[in-house]
Amino acid sequence: MNDISASIVRCDAAAKISGRAAYVADLSIDGILHAKTVRSTIANGTILDIVIPPLPEGVVIVDHTDIPGENGVKIIFKEMPVFAETEVKYIGEPILLVCGPDKAVVEKIARKIVVTYKEEPGVFAWTTSKSHYAYQKGDPDHAFKTAARIHTETFETGYQEQAYIEPQGMIGYPEAAGKITLVGSMQCPYYVKNAVLGVIACDDDGIRVIQAETGGAFGGKEEFPSLTGAQIAVAVKKTGKPVSLIYERTEDVEVTTKRHPSKITLSAALDADFRVIGLKARVGLDAGAYLGLSGVVLSRSLIAATGAYTIAHLSVEGDAYCTNTVPTGAFRGFGAPQMFYAIEQLMGHLAALAGLDPVAYKRRHLARKNDLTSTQGVFRDPILLPAMIDTVLQRSDYKRKIRAFAKDDAWKGIGLSVFFHGCGFTGSGEATHIKARVRLEKDADDHVIVRIAAVDMGQGSSTALAKIVAGVLERPVATVHVPHPDTDTSPDSGPTVASRTTMIVGGLLARCAANLKEAWVDGMVQTAEERYVQPAFITWDEEAFKGDAYPAYSWGVTAVEVEVDKRTCAVTLKGVWSCYDVGKTIDAILAEGQADGGVTQGIAYGYLENMEIKDGRLKQRNLTDYVIPTASDVCPTDTVFVDNPFAYGPYGAKGLGELTLIGGAPAVTAAIENAIKRRITRIPATPETILELIEHGQD
Repeated sequence: MNDISASIVRCDAAAKISGRAAYVADLSIDGILHAKTVRSTIANGTILDIVIPPLPEGVVIVDHTDIPGENGVKIIFKEMPVFAETEVKYIGEPILLVCGPDKAVVEKIARKIVVTYKEEPGVFAWTTSKSHYAYQKGDPDHAFKTAARIHTETFETGYQEQAYIEPQGMIGYPEAAGKITLVGSMQCPYYVKNAVLGVIACDDDGIRVIQAETGGAFGGKEEFPSLTGAQIAVAVKKTGKPVSLIYERTEDVEVTTKRHPSKITLSAALDADFRVIGLKARVGLDAGAYLGLSGVVLSRSLIAATGAYTIAHLSVEGDAYCTNTVPTGAFRGFGAPQMFYAIEQLMGHLAALAGLDPVAYKRRHLARKNDLTSTQGVFRDPILLPAMIDTVLQRSDYKRKIRAFAKDDAWKGIGLSVFFHGCGFTGSGEATHIKARVRLEKDADDHVIVRIAAVDMGQGSSTALAKIVAGVLERPVATVHVPHPDTDTSPDSGPTVASRTTMIVGGLLARCAANLKEAWVDGMVQTAEERYVQPAFITWDEEAFKGDAYPAYSWGVTAVEVEVDKRTCAVTLKGVWSCYDVGKTIDAILAEGQADGGVTQGIAYGYLENMEIKDGRLKQRNLTDYVIPTASDVCPTDTVFVDNPFAYGPYGAKGLGELTLIGGAPAVTAAIENAIKRRITRIPATPETILELIEHGQD
């Protein structure tokens, strides 16, 4: 393969275009039972009684009394019950399943079940912290004592729904010797398996998990399928029959995890030239009813406190608060979008105080190679941000537009964001927690099967990884096959999260392929395995939040141009320009697809996607009320990738999937500010928000 970036036809293209690709709702098994969840209708309280109508033959109730093992879903802690026992902590918490052969009958019975509660007042204020982190760098107290000026602002972000194409779904069926197989739409097969093992109380070979074709995830299918998998496994165990649990869209929106709402207060210590010499950050995230992954999301938010800038003196702390609301969890970017929105807005507002163009002000503070990161690690690789900014400025015609929009009476604006994303698990997580393994199996026809747990959820990883293996082996891509993960045949290469698939799993596969190539014998069945070994330069102290938080960083610059309607305050996107450093793109068209999708999600997070909660109930519970971008909302995008190979990545590749979302919200918010000449501190900047700012906001 002469150029790894040259695009090829996706490995799954024919199956998806023809409709042959089988998603979980397409699967059918003789004798299958359909399941429907009965959920809490209150935000906080005790279950007093459950009245179940007479059940037709073949209909079964499954609840906490049927669990052979622990009634706790292993995420990080086992705090979330598979089924509520006596307490309910959020509207939509699962209480039981109704299972039967006729879906319509099952749904009718579920509607007739009456649950009586002793209702308690819901806790919706952010008062109960379940996870707290703090760290410092330099001498922030001295920086603030000697500052010429201190500027403080608070920024708020809301929920964001993943809105994947295919709702959550899982099928389970019994096999010989009591084994249970689960097939579902998921990101992390081994997360599901490890969670279910404790619930069913069986040996490792008692549970098998297979990823079905997955129609998008964006983090929403990271931890949540562990809950559905546990519920289905219990149902299969009780009934001895196949069981299917497929969510309808409204149910999916109402009860699955979202992006965490945040409240971030930033105080900047400035010298006489308005340069930031110190920063204090206070971060709050709403975890919902259970902590789940919120502690890890919080940690990634805090690590991103300085954005793409070097600030010598820091004091950073944050809390994840539990409330009687739907649990929040993983979403593309995993805490970084909240923090980057806040720090980018702050830098833009500080530029206005200094009387400088925001881009010029940001250039003063850009991180450079060999600078210390926020956690006192080192940026060891070249950072190409100055040239990347120049590229975006030139391609967007930023400088001319800034001048023209200042004179134009129309509400037109352009804004630019600068950002990064840490690639892989935080700190030493890859070495101490994940311990990834991959395997290649060559058959007698010299075809190679890639055995990994990493899933293709629409992003094209099966194609990218096949290209990596084929390229190293110097074999045709058509001879390399990447099947859906199956925990009976695929070693645990780790979850499909944290922008790690290409860089970490692909890197392991490249080394594994090199070993196989060296031992290659035509016509012979052969295997090769590789385990993750952490680069020696990574040092990380989890308790102190000190050291190298990530082995590598991907970087980005995004500019967005908007026009705001003076009558309705509606925002129209006019153009999007981005430049990304992801080391080396493994396939140009796949990379562009990730970039277009990511930046669209990020921009929509900033101005369009609005989700509110009142008394514990989401007000937007379907894709009519919760508005996501359609074809009429998007605009032309212009995307450039720069080469900056990472030594430990396959062909120099770094992380891509999350990076492209992060700059969208701060760029579009800066553009709206430029158009309406008002300061924005809360997103999404909906027409209602803009109107309020016009009437009462600060210039």
